[in-house]
Amino acid sequence: MRTFARFLDLASRTLFVLGGVGLAVMTLIIGWQVFARYVLNASPSWSEQASLVLMIWYVSFAAAAGVREGFHIRITAFAESLPGNWPNRLQLVSHLIVALVGCAMAFWGGELIMRTWEHVIPTLGISRGFAYLPLPISGFLIALFALENILEQINPAIAGDAES
Repeated sequence: MRTFARFLDLASRTLFVLGGVGLAVMTLIIGWQVFARYVLNASPSWSEQASLVLMIWYVSFAAAAGVREGFHIRITAFAESLPGNWPNRLQLVSHLIVALVGCAMAFWGGELIMRTWEHVIPTLGISRGFAYLPLPISGFLIALFALENILEQINPAIAGDAES
């Protein structure tokens, strides 16, 4: 189990790095677009589509990492006000829903890729399916991270093993 946790930790860190690099590159592209439009009076035709593709990639990867790291916004006031073991049960249901959403992203994201692979983004010359490639990847990782959260909640010793 320790190897599985290490793999997921490496995957999460990699997603953070890819997300950060994507955000930085997108910022540079938009900065270039603004400079070219207002200073050179010649806006590049590819910059908007390139920024959109990068945003799909880095947002998808950051969302997956957020599931593992637990930094997504959640409102816990209701759950914490419940008696007994109900807060833990709701948390478990929440992880299960996230896992199902990850599976749906993986399945229908893959279908979207297959349906759009032949379509080319004219200003970039790449497949529209390539732009959507992170959807099934991040969906699979979201499901995997949510599964890890479920296993840790059911058996807290798993989390302890991952730390040692």
